[in-house]
Amino acid sequence: MKVLVADKFEKSGLDGLKAAGCDVIYQPDLKDDVLTAAIRETAADVLVVRSTAVTGPMLEAGVLSLVVRAGAGYNTIDVATASKRGIYVSNCPGKNAIAVAELAFALILALDRRVPDNVAELRAGTWNKKEYSKARGLFGRTLGLLGYGNIGQEMAKRAHAFGMPIVVWSRRFATGKEKIADQPIPMQLAKSPAEVAERSDVLSVHLALNADTRGLVNLSVLDRLKPGSYFVNTARGEVVDYAALEKVARERDVRVGLDVFAAEPTGVDGAFTDTIASLRNVYGTHHIGASTDQAQEAIAAETVRIVKSYKDTGKVPNVVNLAKKTPATHMLVVRHCDKPGVLAHVFEHLRQGEINVQETENVIFEGAQAAVARINLDRPPPDGLLKQIQSGNSDILDLHLVTI
Repeated sequence: MKVLVADKFEKSGLDGLKAAGCDVIYQPDLKDDVLTAAIRETAADVLVVRSTAVTGPMLEAGVLSLVVRAGAGYNTIDVATASKRGIYVSNCPGKNAIAVAELAFALILALDRRVPDNVAELRAGTWNKKEYSKARGLFGRTLGLLGYGNIGQEMAKRAHAFGMPIVVWSRRFATGKEKIADQPIPMQLAKSPAEVAERSDVLSVHLALNADTRGLVNLSVLDRLKPGSYFVNTARGEVVDYAALEKVARERDVRVGLDVFAAEPTGVDGAFTDTIASLRNVYGTHHIGASTDQAQEAIAAETVRIVKSYKDTGKVPNVVNLAKKTPATHMLVVRHCDKPGVLAHVFEHLRQGEINVQETENVIFEGAQAAVARINLDRPPPDGLLKQIQSGNSDILDLHLVTI
């Protein structure tokens, strides 16, 4: 199995892929048309990326069957095109959660104590103890969390240790499958992002980017922040309306900590211009939330596990683009002798009847003399076709149709 690694990747991960028997092609500076050409020319089966964008033409260029995002988010990958071509897209959720939570809390502490400004004045030779003794402190102040995935949960642990009450909005609680009262950290549930903002002294964003969350933190949410409160975003720039955030930062005495921005350079270095980053009450970092040695080693190990599982078993952990619900309406259950040609006979009759197979599973009984096939179909076969299937092969012991 050929694995093309098109981003900087830990040596432990490269060694792990080689130890798993993979032919590893490490070209960490590939992007755009050069990456498209490399995918075609190397005939790689697997592509591993971190922040590099994976476009439709790249996915169509070669014979890729798996793309691994060596990180949590996968918004830089054209998942729709991957799905059309039957290419698995997998990620490494939770492996960088502690690192991102650590940076988010570092930004909160920096905002409260104005640490960067302290440092800047000392480096400039100015002693200003009177000014920088002014700090509100975090104990007893409410942390609002938008999103309660792996990173949000790590934030809650740290906030609880700091003696901060916690209020959360997350879709995971809206369905009722999970209850806020069952969480190990005491917290309160808000009905909307705007309510979280209104109740918070510190609002921290930890939402994955998707169609529902793009621009979710807009002016109607940010306008609910208290004057003098803090706002932190270490998730994705696209989740927040940055024009609205800049307005609030300028007019409402809101201090802002950002690790992500609306328009970031595509490379690891380069020119950067964003007016919000130049405001005195805004502290920014260079989208480095996941960039600790610990996190990168964990992500490398998870990437190796994903690729090795795919190579050895055909199964892909952490797949993000499998259908949650197929168009299947019925299941054909076929009990049969475990002999060649039985399922081919069934599938051929289904093809003739223009009935599409959505999913199939064949379970073998002990002794490997009999099996049961469960075949999900997009519509029910007529009775005549079912009779043809059963009578046309003596190795079919029984069949029946189940409505899904």
